[in-house]
Amino acid sequence: MFGKLLLNYMPGLQNLLAYDKSWLKHDVKAGLSVAAVALPVAIAYAELAGVGAIVGLYSCVLPMIAYALFGSSRQLIVGPDATTCAVIAAVVFPLSAGNPELHWQLTIIMTLMMGGWCLLASKFRLGALADLLSHPILTGLLNGVAVTIIVGQLGKVLGISLDEVQVIEKIMALPGRIADSHLLTFGLSLLTLAILMVIKTYRSHWPAPLIAIVITTALVWVTHAQNYGIATIGGEGFQPGLPVVNWATFQPGPMRDLVIPALNLALVSFVSLMLTARSFAAKNGYDINADAEFRALGIANLMSGLSQGFAISGADSRTAVNDSTGGKSQLVSIVAALLIGIVIVFFTQPLQFIPVSALGIVLMYASWSLIDLRGLWNLRRRNKQAFRLAFFTFGCVLIIGVIQGIGLAVLLGLLQFLRTVFRPSEHLLGTDENGMIHSLGNTTDIKMVPGVLMYRFNSPLTYFNVAYFKRRVLNLVDGTALQPKWVVIDAVACFTYSDISVLATINELKRDLKGRQITLILAGRKTELTRWFKESRPTMNDDDMILAPDLYLALRFIQSKESVGEGEPNLD
Repeated sequence: MFGKLLLNYMPGLQNLLAYDKSWLKHDVKAGLSVAAVALPVAIAYAELAGVGAIVGLYSCVLPMIAYALFGSSRQLIVGPDATTCAVIAAVVFPLSAGNPELHWQLTIIMTLMMGGWCLLASKFRLGALADLLSHPILTGLLNGVAVTIIVGQLGKVLGISLDEVQVIEKIMALPGRIADSHLLTFGLSLLTLAILMVIKTYRSHWPAPLIAIVITTALVWVTHAQNYGIATIGGEGFQPGLPVVNWATFQPGPMRDLVIPALNLALVSFVSLMLTARSFAAKNGYDINADAEFRALGIANLMSGLSQGFAISGADSRTAVNDSTGGKSQLVSIVAALLIGIVIVFFTQPLQFIPVSALGIVLMYASWSLIDLRGLWNLRRRNKQAFRLAFFTFGCVLIIGVIQGIGLAVLLGLLQFLRTVFRPSEHLLGTDENGMIHSLGNTTDIKMVPGVLMYRFNSPLTYFNVAYFKRRVLNLVDGTALQPKWVVIDAVACFTYSDISVLATINELKRDLKGRQITLILAGRKTELTRWFKESRPTMNDDDMILAPDLYLALRFIQSKESVGEGEPNLD
């Protein structure tokens, strides 16, 4: 019994227990490829997050194993992510005030908080939050984050200091400092970029970032380039071995400033993970569980925090590598994690010679793939409202920062949604020559039923829009050239739950229509509406309001009432 319950919480383990041995060759090959890509990217993203390069590797091993056991996606690879690291840097840099040890401590605390938020969301089955960040918001966010990362790496690539915090200030300061560029550093950056571009052009299936880092690291080691002013990660306090963060000096005061940013980070990371997981699940013909993914992301981040790493999310580039090399199951994550673990234990010494400028180019190269300004602009022709939301998000991220930009964009998206609910679209309905009901205005063949006004309100009725609903119905009635005898409301579209304010307003609408010699019919959801009205006012008389199972039976009822000698149809 306990084992079955455990497997319900660990879909990855359940898949591994039913493992097909014929997949082993494919999974090992994919694991090697994923590790080859993950190693340089993890180190580069550690630089972006502002922690030691080795911390990027800590953030891979246990989280990847945890996701392999708890995740429901067979292809998804978790690990350091550009957006996640940019958010961490935006939050932690001001709080740490230049103290690298405090920076690392706050990064770990924020990662643990993020994992806690994800587990709490999973407990309350909030997987639907994956839909909270709409496509326009994500389009603007990814473009803004990509530009932020690229601008943030320019100083490392050129060998100059850009200490300004925000993107706009960095761009404004750049022209005055280009003359101070370190030529050898810039030359090594160009070499790294050339290697990446050549491999992409002629051997696109090779792990270009790994090859570029290996070549430039070997070049620095052989030439002792550190002596000529080229910065390496070893020169910035690289510490090989196991985690050595010192908690004795930690003061808990700044933790309160991490709670809400950690919540934002959990939401952004989960949405990013779900987009990647859903796309590859659809491609490979299986479904994923959103709540299980929330739980898996939470556990993976807790493992990252406990191993002194930073927050992670779904890594789309590494997931694509996994899928393209034939990965079949979560075993790929375990193989890649073990390989990275071997590097941490036995091969940390050579990592000290990795040039910082080469990592900057790798980050810029990876971020460039996130930029889709053409797609952003194309939204203007397809949907102006979506374009405005995407462009607003893009501008906010660049001008006021990642966290604030995300918060404002989500707020604007919610306000747009509320506006849609407050003032939704509406339709008057009619029938064609065959008696089929359609919206008026689509074609000239659709006519109103004489004496009948059929109305559809395209939003659930609730206390904050029901007064508008009542006003629209009465305005339509009063604005019709020939006043109808019947008003038929499509109840399926707007009556979705019992609301006392809604039911009271419907009684008022019934009374106002009765004063105009008009009968109100609610068509659809007859069983629910009957119960709701009885619970609301058990003694009320509904003779002036009729409940019909659907629109067609409502029209038949009206025809029978207006025809001489016909019996009334059964509305049950």
